[in-house]
Amino acid sequence: MKKLFIITGEYSGDRHAADVVKEIKKISPDMQIEAVGGSNLANAGVKLYCDHSKMSAMGFNMSIILSHINLGKKIATYLKNEYKPDMVLMVDYGGFNLNLSKVLSKYGFKIYYYIPPQIWASRKWRLNTVKKNINKVLTIFPFEKEMYDEIGVDAEFVGHPLLAEIPDKVDKDKFFAQNGFDINRKLVSIFPGSRKFEINNLLTLFLESAKLLKEKNPDIQLALAQAPSIKDELINPVLEKYKDLNIKVLKNKNYELLSSSDALILASGTVALEAALYNTPMIISYKGPMFLYLIYMLVRCIKRVCLPNIIMNQDIVPEILQFKAKPKIIFEEVNKILKDKEYKNKMIQMLKNVKQKLSTSGAAQKTAEIIANNI
Repeated sequence: MKKLFIITGEYSGDRHAADVVKEIKKISPDMQIEAVGGSNLANAGVKLYCDHSKMSAMGFNMSIILSHINLGKKIATYLKNEYKPDMVLMVDYGGFNLNLSKVLSKYGFKIYYYIPPQIWASRKWRLNTVKKNINKVLTIFPFEKEMYDEIGVDAEFVGHPLLAEIPDKVDKDKFFAQNGFDINRKLVSIFPGSRKFEINNLLTLFLESAKLLKEKNPDIQLALAQAPSIKDELINPVLEKYKDLNIKVLKNKNYELLSSSDALILASGTVALEAALYNTPMIISYKGPMFLYLIYMLVRCIKRVCLPNIIMNQDIVPEILQFKAKPKIIFEEVNKILKDKEYKNKMIQMLKNVKQKLSTSGAAQKTAEIIANNI
């Protein structure tokens, strides 16, 4: 009986890994699978070596670093002396997994990596770690495969899992009626991020931009997407200062807003790719503490930050970052989407190409087939 061990570090990796497991069981129902994971893998029938909640803390606290090192040692010892898998599948969570791969490769384990760390974006020296220790990389972007091919790493593009996960476009008439929007008025939605420091750095900036938009376009409607991780107490005092804008705050309605809005103001991140898959015009903006920005400038490998722009290697979506992240500049770019039909339609057509570029057979299914055929 073949044995597979999966290592994830947070919720999204757990979800993607569980989708792969479901496909593996269709091909090789007798395969024994254990994992470091969460509820999704457990519900898929995988025995958990430990819950990855132990790994999910963020930051550079020494106690966190030491706990990760200790957990890595325990996993390596368990795999070497007890479980002895035929393959280890690492999923996302680059910092932990790349370090652990150094130990596991010395023990002679075959290691595959699904959803590899974004080495193309920053800290490109990590390619050496991949080349030394990872047997095969299963990439979710086509340009990643090209990068690995150049240095002689065995890599295969399996497609992006988001394509199979993202819901269909919402029924706009129904959604507007349920949430008190006027179907005859344009909707601009604001996504200020899902982390506290993003809210602190971006929310007021985005609301000031919305204020300028409202002054020039009094008929527009405004919505704000509140992430589940963001508490009311963090955003309500800020929103109170902008109550005249009549912004509707919606929780757990991201996909509905992304697919039904006329324009979007987004913090940089996966949300930009989600918006692109709905062909919704957008701008992305980001601003952070100066010392973090300086560190980013030192380690970054590419000039673009917005995923649709990176995927297409084109400037499709305006990127308004750090020093340029000012209300007037954001307002001008969003207003252009609202007022210039030719500009808006051109952006929509270019965004359609993003999905075509990523389109392939299901990422989970293809990943499962590769594992089943090589374990």
